[in-house]
Amino acid sequence: MTTILHVEDDPNDTLLLEHACKKAGVVFDLRAVSDGDQAIAYLRGVNDFSDRMKHPLPKLILLDLKMPRVSGFDVLSWLRNDESLKGVPVVVLTSSNHDADVKRAYDLGAKSYLVKPVGFEALVELVKTLPGL
Repeated sequence: MTTILHVEDDPNDTLLLEHACKKAGVVFDLRAVSDGDQAIAYLRGVNDFSDRMKHPLPKLILLDLKMPRVSGFDVLSWLRNDESLKGVPVVVLTSSNHDADVKRAYDLGAKSYLVKPVGFEALVELVKTLPGL
């Protein structure tokens, strides 16, 4: 089963994504972390995430940009400088539609940039289009 890491500081958005995946009939192993620090720890396999049987490397990362302490941009930058992980595709899933954020995300190696939809049904449709599923 495909593992997806969802990096999102709003637990409501994580819950909505889980429900949207179920409604869309999209099956994968969704793992969630609540900030950039946890994302890096998960990807490095350290601390609470050291057991790769419990915390497998993701085939895709869904990444919010606006998070406290370590932003999504910081995670992207770190990821692209790690030889063993830089090939993992990252889809930015954020509320920002600012051109500067879009450009910066692509410059840092994002595969895709998606603005979080307003309605639940739109999120269901978005989930169906995620690459690699």
